[in-house]
Amino acid sequence: MTIEPAEVEALVEAGIPDAVARVTAPRVHDDEEEDAHFAAVVVSPVFAGESLVDQHRRVYDAVGDHMTRSVHALEIKTYTPEEYAEYGDGRLASDLREAGLFPIEGE
Repeated sequence: MTIEPAEVEALVEAGIPDAVARVTAPRVHDDEEEDAHFAAVVVSPVFAGESLVDQHRRVYDAVGDHMTRSVHALEIKTYTPEEYAEYGDGRLASDLREAGLFPIEGE
């Protein structure tokens, strides 16, 4: 069973409050049936005060059963909106603005 990056994004955004996610497939596969490898950048204010392990657990929980069926590997980077403003690459800025999470107050 295959899954597309946009489907993984939708799962993450539906499963984590106020999340903005971008998922890419950084690994090219020779076999169409091979499980997919993905990279995700997820920004949400609910990550504030959580450990990195808990943040990543939220992402895995949002992807749910797909982690055992159609997603083989998921590289995750998580940020609060404040952290993204300071450390992120800026690619999600317009999506975060649209979601009302960016710019950060005082910026």
